[in-house]
Amino acid sequence: MNTPAPQEPAFAALPGDIGVSFEFFPPKSEKMETQLWNAIKELAPLNPRFVSVTYGAGGSTRERTHATVARLVTETPLTPAAHLTCVGASKREIDEIVDAYWDAGVRHIVALRGDPPPDSGGRFIPHPDGYASAADLVEGLRKRHDFEISVAAYPEVHPEADSAQADLDNLKRKIDAGASQAITQFFYSTDAYFRFLDKALAAGIDVPILPGIMPVTTFAAIRRMSANTAIPGWMESLFDGLDERPGPRALVAATVAADFCRRLYDGGVRDFHFYTLNRADQAFAVCQLLGLRATGDSQ
Repeated sequence: MNTPAPQEPAFAALPGDIGVSFEFFPPKSEKMETQLWNAIKELAPLNPRFVSVTYGAGGSTRERTHATVARLVTETPLTPAAHLTCVGASKREIDEIVDAYWDAGVRHIVALRGDPPPDSGGRFIPHPDGYASAADLVEGLRKRHDFEISVAAYPEVHPEADSAQADLDNLKRKIDAGASQAITQFFYSTDAYFRFLDKALAAGIDVPILPGIMPVTTFAAIRRMSANTAIPGWMESLFDGLDERPGPRALVAATVAADFCRRLYDGGVRDFHFYTLNRADQAFAVCQLLGLRATGDSQ
């Protein structure tokens, strides 16, 4: 006897009771700026809780990050979060940047240690007059202004951490210093995320830890960015041969990301942070499948 097939697809009954946030990077050219603002305009009607703007290694995008964040404040209804790192700047310089953000109306900072600049040999060396770690930066921000502060978390351990416990201890220091939530590096194992939540809670970390969702752009790019993130074999098989076929790849990527988020949802997750790479289509499609609907106008 055949088992009756479900009459509705897996996403049909989702009520859309989720919160989302989106990450963008500051544009390097006029063409990229157009792409960025088109993506922002398309995603804004989903009413994200915040949108973050990244900050390059060694402060290499400092001015462009500030300009993008300032434009978000003045030209959109969105709540921007500015990334800030410890790399290549003194405490005084960072304090000036922080004051400028506060004066511009920014109330949310994503505080990161930051990647070492290319000429550092891959090693993080604190500025002699700067903040030595993300935890120190959080403490400095908390003393300066009453920001909401997000920090980074790594379900599969930061590549430079001595151990998983050392990495978790570092996250605890950031929370104890005053961070209000954490955002994870992207990952593709729901088990890794839920195990990490259990360990964080056992360590006394009780702030929200938002899962970072990275839909596949090209599989080669995901592999290049993965660092300690495990790429499951089934995923490699699904994207086999699609890097040169952008249309089918985008459809598969949105389906895979939506299914991944659905499994997180089934585990109790209600807030998702999307790494958009300044593209809107896949993030919008995933939100639609999760039951979230665009409302109103982006302007």
